[in-house]
Amino acid sequence: MPQIISMLNTIQSAEVKEVFKNYPITLQGKLLELRELIVKTASECKDIKQFEETLKWGEPSYISDIGSTIRLGTVKTNPNAYALYFHCKTKLVDTFRELYSDIFTFEGNRAIIFNENDKIPIRELEHCILMSLKYHKIKNKPAMDI
Repeated sequence: MPQIISMLNTIQSAEVKEVFKNYPITLQGKLLELRELIVKTASECKDIKQFEETLKWGEPSYISDIGSTIRLGTVKTNPNAYALYFHCKTKLVDTFRELYSDIFTFEGNRAIIFNENDKIPIRELEHCILMSLKYHKIKNKPAMDI
């Protein structure tokens, strides 16, 4: 629990912090870990000049000046699942599926789904996050090469 509290304390927006506090306790830490991975990935990318954490559709959302929005949330149809949601009108999830169909579970063209007990493949997920954060810069490249 102390780790969750310290992770919550890094969130600047009171509204975003409140949403994280209201997630089921079993998924709170998992969602905060995904948040940390998104923030870390954005901070390490020299191409990103602006990065914002906000709420969209009532969920924590992350956007860069050259990217497409990433949202975090639970899966309404499965209380033990959580997800990274991507803009469904992009080719992001189709590209992720092409690269990582043997690693991730997908929901249509909009999400990577995780179950509560899944071990997260960090390197592959960072790659997906980076593709989304740089989407407008890479969307016309073959396989969205970053």
